[in-house]
Amino acid sequence: MMTAKEIRESFKSFFESKGHQIVPSAPMVIKDDPTLMFTNAGMNQFKDIILGNHPAKYKRVADSQKCLRVSGKHNDLEEVGHDTYHHTMFEMLGNWSFGDYFKKEAIGWAWEYLVDVLKLNPENLYATVFEGSPEEGLERDNEAASYWEQYLPKDHIINGNKHDNFWEMGDTGPCGPCSEIHIDLRPEEERAKVSGRDLVNHDHPQVIEIWNLVFMQFNRKADGTLEGLPAKVIDTGMGFERLCMAMQGKTSNYDTDVFQPMIKAIADMAGTTYGKDAQADVAMRVIADHIRTIAFSITDGQLPSNAKAGYVIRRILRRAVRYGYTFLGQKQAFMYKLLPVLIDNMGDAYPELKAQQALIEKVIKEEEESFLRTLETGIRLLDKTIADAKVASKTEISGVDAFTLYDTFGFPLDLTELILRENGMTVNEKEFDAEMQKQKERARNAAAVETGDWITVKEGETNFVGYDYTEYETSILRYRQVKQKNQTLYQIVLSDTPFYAESGGQVGDTGVIVSEFETIEIIDTKKENNLPIHIAKKLPEHIDAPMMACVDTDKRAACAANHSCTHLLDEALRQVLGTHVEQKGSLVTPDSLRFDFSHFQKVTDEQLREVEHLVNAKIRENVPLTEYRNLPIEKAKELGAIALFGEKYGDEVRVVQFGSSIEFCGGTHVSATGKIGMVRILSESSVAAGVRRIEAITGARVENMMDAIQDTLNDLKALFNNAPDLKIAIRKYLDENAGLKKQVEEFMKEKAAAVKARLVESAKDVNGVKVVKSVIPMSADVIKDIAFQLKGEIPANLFVVIGSVDNNKPMLTVMISDDLVKAGQNAGKLVREAAKLIQGGGGGQPHFATAGGKNPDGLNAAVDKVIELAGL
Repeated sequence: MMTAKEIRESFKSFFESKGHQIVPSAPMVIKDDPTLMFTNAGMNQFKDIILGNHPAKYKRVADSQKCLRVSGKHNDLEEVGHDTYHHTMFEMLGNWSFGDYFKKEAIGWAWEYLVDVLKLNPENLYATVFEGSPEEGLERDNEAASYWEQYLPKDHIINGNKHDNFWEMGDTGPCGPCSEIHIDLRPEEERAKVSGRDLVNHDHPQVIEIWNLVFMQFNRKADGTLEGLPAKVIDTGMGFERLCMAMQGKTSNYDTDVFQPMIKAIADMAGTTYGKDAQADVAMRVIADHIRTIAFSITDGQLPSNAKAGYVIRRILRRAVRYGYTFLGQKQAFMYKLLPVLIDNMGDAYPELKAQQALIEKVIKEEEESFLRTLETGIRLLDKTIADAKVASKTEISGVDAFTLYDTFGFPLDLTELILRENGMTVNEKEFDAEMQKQKERARNAAAVETGDWITVKEGETNFVGYDYTEYETSILRYRQVKQKNQTLYQIVLSDTPFYAESGGQVGDTGVIVSEFETIEIIDTKKENNLPIHIAKKLPEHIDAPMMACVDTDKRAACAANHSCTHLLDEALRQVLGTHVEQKGSLVTPDSLRFDFSHFQKVTDEQLREVEHLVNAKIRENVPLTEYRNLPIEKAKELGAIALFGEKYGDEVRVVQFGSSIEFCGGTHVSATGKIGMVRILSESSVAAGVRRIEAITGARVENMMDAIQDTLNDLKALFNNAPDLKIAIRKYLDENAGLKKQVEEFMKEKAAAVKARLVESAKDVNGVKVVKSVIPMSADVIKDIAFQLKGEIPANLFVVIGSVDNNKPMLTVMISDDLVKAGQNAGKLVREAAKLIQGGGGGQPHFATAGGKNPDGLNAAVDKVIELAGL
């Protein structure tokens, strides 16, 4: 039986023998595609080639790509773990042709690999072909069917509808028919009863799709019409985990050696056995699936957070923690302990896991501990909701309450339902679903973008000249209109551009494009599928006129200074803190820089100062920039250039060097470090477990900040009569202030003691109860202290109600002795009712409660109301 590792290698070897270039997996986290947060298919890293933005370096390519899907067809996150073959993170084996071979070879090689190399039984294989679409004017894919007929009997070739057998990149763009290969893994006796043909695409767990061959031959325009693609593309994707299931004779992906080592480790940790309990088995499958997703995402630079991609990862992590908590009794952090098993299983294919092990473990552990605290809070809130419902004789809690638990505390509906069932209660699911739908609609509306077709002015590719020029002659290649949030913008592609497009943490350039007729402002420059997009609020009237593209040089220079400074900062941090420091993100703007890096504790003030001094020393050295363009990646590594985890590098890279600081980088930089001027670190903080953040400014902004600090110091000196030593003057003032404050406190204590004595003296005896009633102009803290002192002196049959005013704010305080509380008196209820007379509210415990308000004039009436309600 072939192992998973052997199967993966056999795929690559087979397609290498067919003239394919084997390329590494792209990161699972996507950075330069506004339409995607994660790689969800093998083709994502080739989108710029498929869209025609860049020529293909290799006409034939194959790889094993790590992918993540949490939505879409069969990919509802809440279903993962409940069946045998769906996952969040999965590997996709794929082969591509960019304008080279097409359907005949794609089908022939797929058959050769599955049947001749892997020896899968051809009798158990089925292929689907696109049945056609009359409304689109598309015929059945008879070409693909004719090739399949060379290998399969006709009853194993099945027509598929547009939903299953016509692949589209999105609402617009490349698309085409596809042919899915399905395999029937059922026992022979079941196959004899029901043909596999009748179960294809019917969600049968043992009759599954393993390979999809996409034949991209059309382009979908914004108006919905189709046009032929000039260069046809083959894009195939095979589910690695499903292939392993088929090859290893299993009926579940989770029974293969891809998952079993992890599931066994989870079972050992929980003191159970896989296959013993259905709910525990689901939990183990969920955790085994999710730990892969979480670890690879962190490796690729995406930390759990509350926004966008980070929120997806946090949600997946919390789902796994919750299953362990509920069904495996894991009340402490446990998932981070599974990482060695994952590395042992996948570390050879993906060495970045081992390299980032310490960071991944720390991030997962802290996230687990944080969510376990949140779970406890959620359970306490749910317990209160249940108690309130029982008091009201209800057996159902509101779906709105359940959604609040879900939305605010990450408390999933199924856990709420589980706890409710244990208490003989249910939740209003319709209300919950309605709240969920409202949230989805809000998110959809906020993100809705209406994108028009690209209008081609002339053919060509963009040539970036921004490393050498800030002004350059150019012309418009194509443009399109984009509408979002009631705003209309235009995306413009230029033939030659000096504008740097946002990437690598550096914001995009702004500036203008100028013709003899007009000047158009460029408000931003983005990168979409590796294509620089210039964003403007209006289009030039003379689209085909020659133009001059002019970058805002002040902003560019400030950006370059800040970007170069991040490189010097990176090197200095490694010198001061250690070589474990690795960049985990950055933001470079004209105003400031932000640098995230791996480090497991707070950086001390002394260390920050040392880092700052090292960087400033390098700036004063005025180290010149040494730049290497189109350098073979192996040469770059020989130079000692630092690469970032989670970045996809080509065979040739750009390297930026300032003396001993050498990094892979595509950003803009100063010609020598002296142009940075000076750096000042503003703050150092934690971003996530094991990741710290430094924020800093450079150049003129440091000067402005120093001026502001000097002005503040001058103002302070003036306040202290221009004392020669400001520190001594302030210390003297603070000491004097502390002495005076102590005197005031002593005076207040004496006053409080006198007030308390007067209250005891004036207390009335009402039916054996000492009633202390008064209105006093004192602070709430002093009144509270007096009330507790009274209770200490008169432990039984005491009823105190005091009204007080402090800074024109009325306060009501009620203290009741324990024996009166047992007899039925309740300070919280009394104060809540009486507070209405001071236009306020409050509450507390049965023996002590307070209320604040807005109307001091009603204080006497409120005090009397408390007495009246108490029946005294």
